[in-house]
Amino acid sequence: MSGAAVAGPDGVLRCPWALSTVDYVAYHDEEWGRPVHGDDALYERLCLEAFQSGLSWITILRRREGFRAAFADFRIAKVAAFTDADQERLLADPGIIRNRAKIEATLANARVLAEWAPGELDELIWSHAPDGASRPAPATLADVPAVTEESTALSRALKKRGIRFVGPTTAYALMQACGLVNDHLADCAARDD
Repeated sequence: MSGAAVAGPDGVLRCPWALSTVDYVAYHDEEWGRPVHGDDALYERLCLEAFQSGLSWITILRRREGFRAAFADFRIAKVAAFTDADQERLLADPGIIRNRAKIEATLANARVLAEWAPGELDELIWSHAPDGASRPAPATLADVPAVTEESTALSRALKKRGIRFVGPTTAYALMQACGLVNDHLADCAARDD
């Protein structure tokens, strides 16, 4: 069955995308699909998913520490205070993806989120988590959607509140990464962790 869980070198069944690099194995086993809460933590994931748009996730994953250093560990209040000089510094930083539109969106989103009440981003994102019982576990990668009604609604809700660079596909990737949905394949060992 194409796209089904695959045994890694250690014999553990995993989602096939997780086996191409050791970085992916660790991310898959320890982070992806695990619940993430807290405004700063969710802001980081939102930013990283936006930076990933048009690129492979491994590119972002391998630069994550560079992103954290460049963006003050994604502390919303600190990033919201970044100046034009900070933006120019970011555009010259080889440790991140130097895409002007994505950098501008990251800074603009921090300024919007700095005005929200503590916990408001967490509450908004998690209010779009679908009922897990209503979705069967995907058997293959072909069973995993790129967009859902919930991700489209989350994208709309975030955009309505002023958040940029978060289309339905990016919103769904965020939902997967942050544990709002469990898209580990049915036979994947991480599904039941």
